[in-house]
Formats: sequence, C-alpha cells, structure tokens
Amino acid sequence: MWKRSVLVAALSAAFNPSYAAGDGDLEKLREEIRQLRQDYESRIQALEQRLQAAQAPAAQAPAAQAPAAQVAPAPVAGAATGFNPDISAVLTGTYANLSQDPNRYRIQGFIPGGEIGPGKRGFSLGESEVTLSANVDPHFSGQLTFSLSPNNEAGVEEAFFQTKGLANGINVKGGRFLSSIGYQNGQHAHTWDFVDLPLAYQAFLGGQYRPDGLQLKWLAPTERFFELGLEAGDSSNFPGSDRNRNGIGSGALFAHVGDDLGVSASWRAGLSWLRTNASERTYADVDSAGTAVTNAFGGRSNVWVLDAVYKWAPNGNSTHTNFKLQGEYFRRKEKGTLTYDTLAESAGTAAGSYASAQSGWYLQGVYQFRPTWRVGLRYDRLDSGTPGVGLVDSGTLTAADFRQLASFNPSRVSAMVDWSASEFSRLRLQIARDKSRPETTDNQIFLQYIMNVGAHGAHAF
Repeated sequence: MWKRSVLVAALSAAFNPSYAAGDGDLEKLREEIRQLRQDYESRIQALEQRLQAAQAPAAQAPAAQAPAAQVAPAPVAGAATGFNPDISAVLTGTYANLSQDPNRYRIQGFIPGGEIGPGKRGFSLGESEVTLSANVDPHFSGQLTFSLSPNNEAGVEEAFFQTKGLANGINVKGGRFLSSIGYQNGQHAHTWDFVDLPLAYQAFLGGQYRPDGLQLKWLAPTERFFELGLEAGDSSNFPGSDRNRNGIGSGALFAHVGDDLGVSASWRAGLSWLRTNASERTYADVDSAGTAVTNAFGGRSNVWVLDAVYKWAPNGNSTHTNFKLQGEYFRRKEKGTLTYDTLAESAGTAAGSYASAQSGWYLQGVYQFRPTWRVGLRYDRLDSGTPGVGLVDSGTLTAADFRQLASFNPSRVSAMVDWSASEFSRLRLQIARDKSRPETTDNQIFLQYIMNVGAHGAHAF
C-alpha cells in the first residue's frame, strides 16, 4: 500500500506543483521514488539469477537427443498423482457393411495366423481399452492395458515396467509390450488413421507383434534423433508359436533416425529385424478332395521391416492444417517343416520341407484440411511368391492339396474421412475394396467411433 501512496503522491507532485510546494516534501518523494526503483531492480536481478541457475543443468547436458518434431511419449504417470494410478479408457465401436462373408476371409498365398480380416458384419463393440499407469518409485514406472474384444473377451494387451532416468540415454522395459519394430506396430488401435491394420501387418505379424520379454533402447546424444534397440522374448505370438521350451524364443533389432526439415516438416525412417521360432504352428486348409484339413509349420521365421514417415504442418503448427505420409515394406523368409493333415482328417499325416520368401508394402497419406476434419487414402499390396513345399516337389501330394499356399498378389485400397469434435473423440467413415482372395472382391464400408475417457498421455511421433 505504501508503494501505491508514493506513486500517487509523485503523480500529484508532477501534475500539481502547488500541491508539492505546499507540502514541502518534494525531496522526500524523490528519495522514496529512488528507493522504489532500487527495490524493483533488485527483484529483477534476483529473478534473472534464479533463471540462470535453472538453465545451467540444461546447458551442461548433451546436445538435444531428438528433433523438435519428435514428440516423446508423456511419462507413464504424473507426479501429482502420487501413488494413485492414472486411469484411462478408450471406447470404440464399429458398424461394418461387408459384401463377402467375413467368416470365409483369407489372405491367399500366406499361412494365416493371429488376428486377420475385417471383423464381423453389422454393429460390434470394437476393441476397447482400459489403462492403469503410475510411477512405481523414482526408478521405475508401470502400465497395464486391458483390451476388451467384440466377443466379450478380456485380454492383457500390455503389462510392463520401464526404467526412469537411466544414464547415457538408456531405457529398459520388461513384461508384455507392443514391439518397437516398424512404425505402426507400437501404436494402440485408437491412434490408427484407418479402422484396420494394413494387409502387410495382418499377413506377416498376424496383427500387431507384442512379445513377453525385455526391451533395451539407447537414444543417442545427438542433435539428430537416433535410437537403437533390441528385444528378447518368448515366441508364442505369430509368426512364432508356443514351443514349451526354456530360453529365448524370439529376438528383434531396430534402428530409427529422424530430423526436422525446416520449421514446417519432419521425418523419421527405420529398419527392423524380427526372428521367431515356431513349433506346430497350425492353420486350416482344404485339400484337393475338398476336405478340410489342419496343417502345421515348424521352423524359423525372419521378418525385415523398412519404414518411413513424413509430417508437414505450416510453421510446425498442426492444429489447423497438417499432412502425414507413411509407408512400410515387409519381407519375410521362413524355412522348416510343413506337416499335412496333422489330425489325419483326410489321406493321413505326412511331413516335408518348406521354404518361402514373401513381401508386401503399404503407403498411406492423411490430410487435415480443417481443425476437425481429415481425409486419408491407403494402398496395400502383397506378393506371396511361390513356396517350396517338399511334399509337392517329391510327388507325395499335389499343389492342390495346399490351396491356401497357391500364389497370389493380394491388394486393397481404402479411403477414409473423419471428424473430431475434440482431441478426445473421433467419428470415421471408411470404404475399401479388398482383393485378398482371387475369386472375389470384398466391398467394405465402416463407421467407427473412438472416445477417450480419463488421463491420457501424448502419443509418439
């Protein structure tokens, strides 16, 4: 209050000289104003010193480890929550109009496994998620994500711990987690730009690859984003299978690099390798007599993934307009033993060698032309190659006894438009022409909703 009085008196003295002369306190006012100025200057200097002290650790740290466009995921739980976990739920639902029976869906030329296909006709719940996450202590954090399938089945999508603040850019994760191979594999379904995964993910990974094991990542202390990682886990997920053995059943290596292109664009590219082992990885087929049989593959599967993504937004501000272009190329080689009619449902069980080299890719672009509206286009293509089947080469059986393995190049084109009332809700319309089978084309129409409830961290780049 006294400072306000000094200022009032000073102004009165400046604009009303008679007032100042009458009081005879002009020198006193000047002294108080000088003290007031010194007081504020002292406070400003103190604030500047505190700012310099706070910036000192950042100045001593290595160069930026990721470009500005590389948005790191938010901490698993905020400090404000203490020991109470953050809880979030993602509610999704779909209406599907499919011209072909989804129960007869297949990707011709590829041994099926995992979760493939467009889902059921009509209304379905979709795959909803419930996530609990929190800091365990100053050294570890944890996350548990349940997935709820349209068939009223609950499963554990992710359940892992990860380290916090290890030296030299190293991070360790353990438990069940979405593998970091490729680009889209590590993203939860509600962050996808289309209703479904590309055909390459369905054919080569059976959906998304999530091992039970350990992951080690190293983020290089460079201005350009560069990370290396390795994973070791079980082999129970496709393209592997449960072998009921000790030791490591699968391994993965990956490298990602990225940077900014000026202030409006950024990019990231990666190369990944996944090796799994399979034992009696069964699948359904139809032989030359039209009899349904169960065949099985046992051996090694090697998958290479080359991925790239480019993002553009005027001056780096993506809230109004932005564009994303992404693509991935897959190549898989499998070698081992193929067993025909494991249940002796037809002509009897027989086994022989098996070897295949297959590839596939997709390319998609998504353009946000208004703050709440986006459009997207995606093209998928696969090449099954011609597998070497020992039972056919030896004349024991014919190629017609392995109809699922007959060579074909599946393809699909998809277009979508979606509207987001906020960052927590999205409505989407998608149409597609799926040519995964040589005898028919599946014309697909999807309507989807995605609703986010509760605490939700930032998404990765």
